Amino acid sequence: MNALLLRSFSQRDSPMLVAVPPPPPPALHHNLTYYVPPVQRSRETIRAEVCVYGGTAAGVIAAVQAARLGRTVVLLDPAPVVGGMTTGGLSWTDFGNKQAIGGMAREFYRRCGAAYGVDEEWNFEPKVARQVFRGMLLEAGVRVYGRQFLKSVRRKAKRLAQIRMESGLRVDADMFIDATYEGDLMARAGVRYTVGRESNRKYGETLNGVQYRELHQFELPVSPYVIDGDPGSGLLPGIEAAAQEAAGTGDRRIQAYNFRLILTRDPDNRLPFPKPEGYDPREYVLTARYLAAGWKDVFGKFDPIRGGKVDKNNAGATSTDYIGANYAWPTASYIERERIFQAHVRYVSGWFWFLANDPSAPHSVRHEMRLWGLCRDEFEETGGWPYQLYVREAQRMVADYVITEHDCRNTRAVPDSVGLGSYGMDSHNCRRYVRDGLVRNEGDVQVAGFPPYPISYRSIVPRRGECENLLVPVCVSASHIAYGSLRMEPVFMVLGQSAAIAADLALTGGNRVQDVPYETLRSRLEEAGQRLFWER
Repeated sequence: MNALLLRSFSQRDSPMLVAVPPPPPPALHHNLTYYVPPVQRSRETIRAEVCVYGGTAAGVIAAVQAARLGRTVVLLDPAPVVGGMTTGGLSWTDFGNKQAIGGMAREFYRRCGAAYGVDEEWNFEPKVARQVFRGMLLEAGVRVYGRQFLKSVRRKAKRLAQIRMESGLRVDADMFIDATYEGDLMARAGVRYTVGRESNRKYGETLNGVQYRELHQFELPVSPYVIDGDPGSGLLPGIEAAAQEAAGTGDRRIQAYNFRLILTRDPDNRLPFPKPEGYDPREYVLTARYLAAGWKDVFGKFDPIRGGKVDKNNAGATSTDYIGANYAWPTASYIERERIFQAHVRYVSGWFWFLANDPSAPHSVRHEMRLWGLCRDEFEETGGWPYQLYVREAQRMVADYVITEHDCRNTRAVPDSVGLGSYGMDSHNCRRYVRDGLVRNEGDVQVAGFPPYPISYRSIVPRRGECENLLVPVCVSASHIAYGSLRMEPVFMVLGQSAAIAADLALTGGNRVQDVPYETLRSRLEEAGQRLFWER
């Protein structure tokens, strides 16, 4: 949060610095899980023309669009609530250039605006986004099955014929859309994918691979050792001994995940930050040392949204990003992902509890943080905590066209656009390491300043010969750094709608998704209000 906003909140709610006794720590709700093994087995087989796997914003839009076109649709969602990050805490929308966003994505933001009596709203409360998506699904008559985890797929030649859930539920469909953040259906279908950072050499880029930069970096000297300044005492958790690779070297590391918490200072709506089970004070020694060294921006990125609330994102060298703890997530089993999920819950909730309660945090920080808390009226099933882990990248398809830094910079342009990207190339840090006896972060890239760019249809369908009836609007074919620009919720919605229209055309013409005639698709997309090319 910037200083002016922080002062305005403080002056309104707490004009004097007074002692705030620590409240008894509440417990996070037991329903806060990523994975729940099925208790009952289903023998149901569903028949649909279009099956969408993944109830992210892209999945909801894809399902609603297909249903509006008259197709029978089923939406299967591993999560308990539809909407992904759009309903899961990411309420301060990363939109880049708003004029690049059209179609049903724009409809969503207008419907959010209607809830507040304005034309559009991009900084909404999660509960409002949830209501909007539920309303759209209900109006379209989409069947939604929650807590459905993919177990297996059945192929017929080069097409998906059926997918089976761990619950026993089976879905036979003509077209499938993988709208998960992880790309699990894509991977099970035998589609080629990658994980991690390509080398700069692979696609002739400059911002991929290992990146030693100064953004979200330790700006003051902080020791990485268990005993301050003593290498013989060992390293604190999550820190690698050294980073030896040349800049631009490829690896399997991915940018950090976190939770986007919705916070409030309203005493009637505020829930105190809980002390998580398994709290480990060693995880927050870096934060304590950074504060002791003089760090002042602990309240950065408290972004204001509707309802007198904020969307808290990572800010600075040590914050809500759990750097290095997510490497296994993209290809992990559901059980292993649950372990990683809970580790992130512990880390992020522990970070807030530490700042509000631990004596090693400055008194002024503890006082200010205790004025904040989770929202009683958000995520009521989980004690105010978002159910959606912010999976910023996972598996990414490798298709006949790979979007790269060159597309983002508009140094090359595609003729088969299905939407526009416009956000800067944005990667959060990927690891911590030791350099000259001090802790450093590595991997953060933030490069913007380019106009909107077209996203190729070929980047959302598998390469020829792999799978003929699958579209992938989230884990699109893009390099790590280009995906850092694409991975915004409005873009996912745009691509979800385009995927559904392409699926409808493929069904109508009896085509492989790779053979959908682009000029026909373009005409349909433009009729639907999509922005496809940017006039400079």
